[in-house]
Amino acid sequence: MRPHDPPPPSYAFAYLSPPESGNAINGLGDARPVRARPVFHDGGGGPPLAWKALDDFFSLINPWGVLRHVLANTWQLRRADGPVAPSRRPVDDPAAMTAEVTALARELGAGKAGVAEVTEAALYEGREPGLRRAIVLALPMDRDEMRFAPQPRAAAEVMRTYRAASRVAVRLAARIRALGWPARAYGNPNSTDILMIPLALQAGIGELGKHGSLICREYGSNFRLAAVLTDLPLAPGSPVDIGVEDLCAVCQRCVLDCPPRAILEQKQLVRGVRKWYVDFDSCIPYFVKTLGCAICIEVCPWSEPGRGQQLSEQLLAKRRAEGALT
Repeated sequence: MRPHDPPPPSYAFAYLSPPESGNAINGLGDARPVRARPVFHDGGGGPPLAWKALDDFFSLINPWGVLRHVLANTWQLRRADGPVAPSRRPVDDPAAMTAEVTALARELGAGKAGVAEVTEAALYEGREPGLRRAIVLALPMDRDEMRFAPQPRAAAEVMRTYRAASRVAVRLAARIRALGWPARAYGNPNSTDILMIPLALQAGIGELGKHGSLICREYGSNFRLAAVLTDLPLAPGSPVDIGVEDLCAVCQRCVLDCPPRAILEQKQLVRGVRKWYVDFDSCIPYFVKTLGCAICIEVCPWSEPGRGQQLSEQLLAKRRAEGALT
């Protein structure tokens, strides 16, 4: 879905003294497998971030249609954690408990749910949530609203979806605490303790795309994430292969449609891992100007409704046929 007359990458704002490159903060080119450093949208209460001024500006320019969802989400997340029931339900079969909890998540409103171990790759530097497992939740956005990206109407839909995902996470965490196990909801898109995408990859929600966002069969990239951290015994999932790599290696759609040309055509070394990466310093000013942009995830071929399953089957079948010929 092509954007309709996206604004040019020219800006009425700029730093007098540019901060440290966001790419350097993100660990671009770093061969060490170290934790990520917060760079933008800091919700963790740590020291001010290098890009805080632009983040503050972004908060100030959001219209009421977006802000009302931000405020409502902040209010409902006051119940992200809470007291744990004194009587603990024993868990003899983590796989069965995983099936029960993920089914409950879908009953509460999640489109997809999976489980991952909380590893070093999913934690921000200096953050220790103290819970070892993550239940990752994915909720789709309204495609009819997201066709307006990168306009305020699409920005409002993004925050509405985050708010809905938070609601599911808060309710799921409360149900787990009622079983006698600690659980904390994470539904704020700001940097808190965890990085959602590494957890979602390990939980089998989808694969990382060239545009730096997750892609799944059901929604493409047209969805948002939330999570619940817990010590409830659960069986972790595993990464999935739906053929995303095969298409991203040759597809240019998001690269060509990104106004600031922030999407890199080759994988980059980032904190010890070679992966798809988006140039932060080019992306974030346009992200701020357009209240969240989202062009790249909406032009992605996977995001066309009903197309993901077909794409996956075709790509994997082609790979098998080429493998057989080889």
